[in-house]
Amino acid sequence: MKPKGSRAANFAALYALARVAADAADHWVQTHDQAVKKGQVDDAEKGTTAAAGRRACLAHVASYVGTQAAVVAVGARVLDIRITPGRAAAALAISAVTHYVADRREPVRRLAEAIGKTEFYNLGGPLGGAYLLDQAIHHGAETVAVAILSAAD
Repeated sequence: MKPKGSRAANFAALYALARVAADAADHWVQTHDQAVKKGQVDDAEKGTTAAAGRRACLAHVASYVGTQAAVVAVGARVLDIRITPGRAAAALAISAVTHYVADRREPVRRLAEAIGKTEFYNLGGPLGGAYLLDQAIHHGAETVAVAILSAAD
């Protein structure tokens, strides 16, 4: 029988795979249209709708989670890390739901306001503080998701 890696080693490897996949999905797989529209709200002056924002965000999240699933599945197979279907589904659900909520943008802005981070949120425009707080939420959610994914049966 082949020895298996420790839970900590499995967690580290799976987190690295999930993080690389997430970065690729957010910056290479996501379309320009999704990036521009995913946070849209109803605004007659700008001609934007929340429905268009939700559709763009759902499309982005689908490609994001698909990328994570593929990269983690292939990497786990190569590294001989056993992943159960139930844990994989739970981890991907956490990743998808939290990513959708954060990428709608308004929840992150409201959270920043609630905890006194408005000034940081506004720092440097949309790719400054707002982006960094968004990414921090994604990293935290991925950590929880991978902890579930790598938990011993």
